Amino acid sequence: MKAAVIEAPGKVTVTTVPDPTPGPREVVVEVAACGLCGTDLHILQGEFAPTLPVVPGHEFAGRVAAVGTAVTEVAVGDRVAVDPSLHCHECHYCRAGRGNLCDRWNAIGVTTAGGAAEYALAPVANCVKLPDHVDVRDAALIEPLSCAVRGYDVLGSQVAAEVLIYGSGTMGLMMLELAKRTGAVSVDVVDINPDRLATAERLGCSRSAAGADQLDQPRGWDVVIDATGNQNAIQDGLGRVAKAGTFLQFGVADYAARAVIEPYRIYNQEITITGSMAVLHSYERAAALFATGVLDPAVFISDRLPLEEYPAALEKFRAGQGRKIVVEP
Repeated sequence: MKAAVIEAPGKVTVTTVPDPTPGPREVVVEVAACGLCGTDLHILQGEFAPTLPVVPGHEFAGRVAAVGTAVTEVAVGDRVAVDPSLHCHECHYCRAGRGNLCDRWNAIGVTTAGGAAEYALAPVANCVKLPDHVDVRDAALIEPLSCAVRGYDVLGSQVAAEVLIYGSGTMGLMMLELAKRTGAVSVDVVDINPDRLATAERLGCSRSAAGADQLDQPRGWDVVIDATGNQNAIQDGLGRVAKAGTFLQFGVADYAARAVIEPYRIYNQEITITGSMAVLHSYERAAALFATGVLDPAVFISDRLPLEEYPAALEKFRAGQGRKIVVEP
């Protein structure tokens, strides 16, 4: 089969690899669409170097092409979205119900072969059937939505909060859509990319600007969300949190990124700084939410490219062009 392969840091090709074969409790999915995200760039940069070479792609959906001998939950032809999380279910954090912090954390498309291929292997437990009205090519959006749902689990869905979001890429826009539905009184978005900021305006953000200093908010915001992973945005956002407010680190920062905090201010103003890591008990809820139409795929997916153009798609994403970019094997 054809697959994109990140062979070494900075090197990605589309080549031929062996077809996957399911184990007893595994299925093979014929991939209909696979989304690109910031994690793919981190893999390309070599931050998961021990796992290379690897077929990337942790945001994907498709049709079941083959099932293992002990699989009864799905059948060939079923349309499914795939949770990429692979937890050991044995370590301290898994036993505590915190599988996203698993000591042996793995993920399809990150540490094992993923969905940037004609076919992908997945445990049957990770497959969620799609209702008939959901286009399987759009269902690649469910994985990033499940990360956003996890983010709002961490935040506790504060009602009547004034929210500031850094970044209007896919994840920032998803956080915007969820904020609107969880009782926020206002949702402001900042981004230096005017095209992406225009999408936030289209989706109904309260205010938009190239920087938070252009917005009149003297007390700060109750909830500040970084959806960029950019060191400068993070540093700025930490200073925008209102008293008793919360800063959520949601974007994936480089390992080397650093920000300075003011311990006395955190103590004196009772500020919470927290993070949200990937997916935790949120994938099936995101799939159900997606089926209600919480996201408009026509808005969120800006580019649909053939698998052969995966390297170009990565470069397009790196350049900040478009919104969600998907390849359709």
